[in-house]
Amino acid sequence: MAYPPLRPIPRIIFASRWLQLPLYLGLIIAQGVYVYHFLHEVWHLLSHVTTYDETKIMLVVLGLIDVVMISNLLIMVIVGGYETFVSRLGIDNHPDEPEWLDHVNAGVLKVKLSMALIGISSIHLLKTFIDADQRSHHTIMWQGIIHVAFLLSALAMAWVDRMVSHPHAAGHAPAAGAPQQAH
Repeated sequence: MAYPPLRPIPRIIFASRWLQLPLYLGLIIAQGVYVYHFLHEVWHLLSHVTTYDETKIMLVVLGLIDVVMISNLLIMVIVGGYETFVSRLGIDNHPDEPEWLDHVNAGVLKVKLSMALIGISSIHLLKTFIDADQRSHHTIMWQGIIHVAFLLSALAMAWVDRMVSHPHAAGHAPAAGAPQQAH
């Protein structure tokens, strides 16, 4: 199917989405840095397996989980953001296509990202509680407040996304004469 050519200004605006490509490539490089950091920490853990106590092992493992969660966040941003804002990846029906990718949009991506941030924040908070005697009360308090702020913002984003995506489910009746949507 041939599409009619775009006028010059719309063509420039539409092509400007490709300016995000270096950003996604930079995030792939950051992903490589996290892989290096993860492997370095695993090696460090293995080399101290006989000298670390249970608390130290737990803190290192939580740090490894934190790196994995941040890495998952990067993948969601790289793959989901590219697919949503730049261009389709063309991996339909590929056996390795991520399950979440077939229904990703900007709203879903925001909710998934906020949930990932809550998970990362939870790991940091758990590490702080385990190692609480090494932290000031001020630091612990602010980490708790920041975590609650992440929770509240994620709930607000999910609520707004649900209102926009499914107005009936959010308790809003359609306007008089508006067509009914099938769910």
